[in-house]
Amino acid sequence: MRILDAVLELLSTKGISGVSMRAVAREAGVSLGLVNYHYVDKVGLIAAALRRIEDDDLAIVAPDPSLPAVDQLKVALGKVAKPEFLTAHYLALRLQLWALATANEEFARINAEAQERYRQGLVALIAGARPHLSQAECANRAADIDVIQNGIWLSALIGIDHRAVDRAVRQCESIALRD
Repeated sequence: MRILDAVLELLSTKGISGVSMRAVAREAGVSLGLVNYHYVDKVGLIAAALRRIEDDDLAIVAPDPSLPAVDQLKVALGKVAKPEFLTAHYLALRLQLWALATANEEFARINAEAQERYRQGLVALIAGARPHLSQAECANRAADIDVIQNGIWLSALIGIDHRAVDRAVRQCESIALRD
């Protein structure tokens, strides 16, 4: 956990060039040998960090069976606007992770697969809230919402307009829930 936290911290503050086995060990406060024991190389470190962020993203769209389907969807759509996702530090990390897709084929594959799983999570939530919609329509709506959500994060980097973020979340709800 500390090792991956260190990778994410270094990516956020220094970019991919700031990530090395030695730098990660120093940032994590562990021995270089421990980092080398768990990860073969820098690519493995970064791939593991990408998967960790994917887990965080999938938690956004994880259903909460204690809520009605419409509420599950609304809660998930609102999560991207949580304060911890709208910090410069987190958003800088997201930009670095998106940029990694151009640096390495494995990173591109991991990003694409993660994006697909996230969208499938949205599709499932939309289908639960609007069971009469076709799978294709749910997928189209999930894609539109994903674009808006990424726009929220990118826009927040240059300054958070909380009212605009709230409107964007409501727009996502409108896209998902229209009949």
